[in-house]
Amino acid sequence: MADRILVVDDEQIIRESISFVLKKEGYAVVEAANGKEAYDKLCTDAFDLVLTDLEMPEMKGIELLDHAVHMNSEAIVIIITAYGSLETAITALRKGASDYILKPIEFDELLVKVRRLLDNRKVVLENQYLRKVVNSDYDFSKLVGKSAEMKKVFEMIQKVAGTDSNVLISGKSGTGKELVARAIHFNSRRNNKQFIAVNAGAIPESLIESELFGHRKGSFTGAVADKIGYFKAADGGTLLLDEISEMPLQLQVKLLRALEQKEITPVGMTTAIPVNVRIIASTNRNLQGEVEAGRFREDLYYRLNVVEIHLPSLSERRDDIPLLIDHFIQKYSNEMSKNIKGTKNDVMRLLMQHTWKGEIRELENIIERAVIFSSHEHITMDDLPGFLQPESGVTVPTDKASLEAAIKDFERQYILTILRKCSFNKEHAAHDLGVSLPTLYRRIKDLGIEQE
Repeated sequence: MADRILVVDDEQIIRESISFVLKKEGYAVVEAANGKEAYDKLCTDAFDLVLTDLEMPEMKGIELLDHAVHMNSEAIVIIITAYGSLETAITALRKGASDYILKPIEFDELLVKVRRLLDNRKVVLENQYLRKVVNSDYDFSKLVGKSAEMKKVFEMIQKVAGTDSNVLISGKSGTGKELVARAIHFNSRRNNKQFIAVNAGAIPESLIESELFGHRKGSFTGAVADKIGYFKAADGGTLLLDEISEMPLQLQVKLLRALEQKEITPVGMTTAIPVNVRIIASTNRNLQGEVEAGRFREDLYYRLNVVEIHLPSLSERRDDIPLLIDHFIQKYSNEMSKNIKGTKNDVMRLLMQHTWKGEIRELENIIERAVIFSSHEHITMDDLPGFLQPESGVTVPTDKASLEAAIKDFERQYILTILRKCSFNKEHAAHDLGVSLPTLYRRIKDLGIEQE
C-alpha cells in the first residue's frame, strides 16, 4: 500500500506542483487549501506524512502542527517556509516538526527528505512491533512454575516492577535470571524503551569501561570513532548487568558513581552525561561472601541490592519439573511442526529424579533434543541422550572372589544404582529397595558407599 501524504498550502500552483511530483513517485496524495481544511481531514483520515505551509488563512501551519502531534505523537510533519521565516521553522522543529524545506522548493531535495522520513518511520514501527513480540515472551505467562518457591518470586516481580529501584537477582547458572530481569522490565513503566543485557564477565577488563560508558574518538588505541556505551544505549530503559561479581574493583567505583549521580563520563571526556537507567544486576555467586572476601565493594553491593530476588534451583522446586517439561515440549513441537503431546511415564520419572547441574537451561536442551529425535506422540527413553539412559544393571565380578565378597560387591553396586536413580534421595531409595530407612543407612555405612 502506498504511503499517504497530506499536502497543505493556500497557493494552488505550489500545492498542485508538490502533489504532481509526489504522485509520480507513487505516493497517495490528498490536498488541502488551508489549515482548517487539513485539520478536518486529519480528524477523519490517517496519513503517513503531512507537508504544510506555515502562513495560511483560517489556521496557520504551527497550529496545524500542534493538532497533528497531539493526535499522533509519532506524526511526521514537514514545514514549508520562506527563507525570511527561518526562525519560525526552528520553532516548529521544537514543537515536533520532523523537518522543514525552504521556498522556492527544490523538488529533488523534497523527495529525498520525504523518502528518508518515511523509511525511518517504517524502521521505528518495525522496531516497536518486534519489541512487543520479544517482550511478550517475558510476560508472567511465560514464567513457568506453581511451587511455593516460584510463587514468592512472582510476587516479588510484581511488587518491584512498578518501581525504579535497583534489583539484584541471585541464583545458579541456568535458573532463568535474565528471564526474570526481562519480566521486571516488561511489567514496568519502561517497557517501551530498551532492555539491554550485558555480561560483565565476558568483556575484557581493558574494554569494559568503554563498553559501559562509551568513549571519544582517539581516546585510546583502536578508538577510531565515537562510541556510545551500554548506559547511554539503555537511556530511559533497563540495563541488566549479568555476572556483576566479575566486574573489576577499579570499575566498581565508577559504576557506583553512575548509580548515585545518574550520570556517566565516557572515556576521553571530562564532561558528565546524564542518564536515566534502571539497573538490574545478577550473579551466580554469594555476593555477600564476595564483599567479605574483599572482591566486591560493600557500598556498591548495598546500592545494587535494594531488592534481592533469589531464584531456587530445580532441586528446590521439583514439583515444577513436569510443568517445565510440558512447556518446552509445546514450545519445540510448535517450532518443529511436530505433534508431541508429552513423555512416557518412565521418561518423566527419570527426568524428575535426575540431578540437573545445568538447571533449567540443561532441562530445556534435553527436551529440545528429544523433540528433534522423537517420531511418536510421546517422548521415549530412546529419544534421550546416552548419559541419561538408566543403567542396565550391576556388573558381575570376573576375578576369583569368594561368594561372600561377590555378594557384598553386588549389594554395594545395586544400592548405589538405586541411589543414583533416586538422585541420592535415601527415603525414595529405601522405598524402591523395599527396606526401612534405618536399614538403608546401616548398609550404606557398612558398604562404604557414603565415602563415594
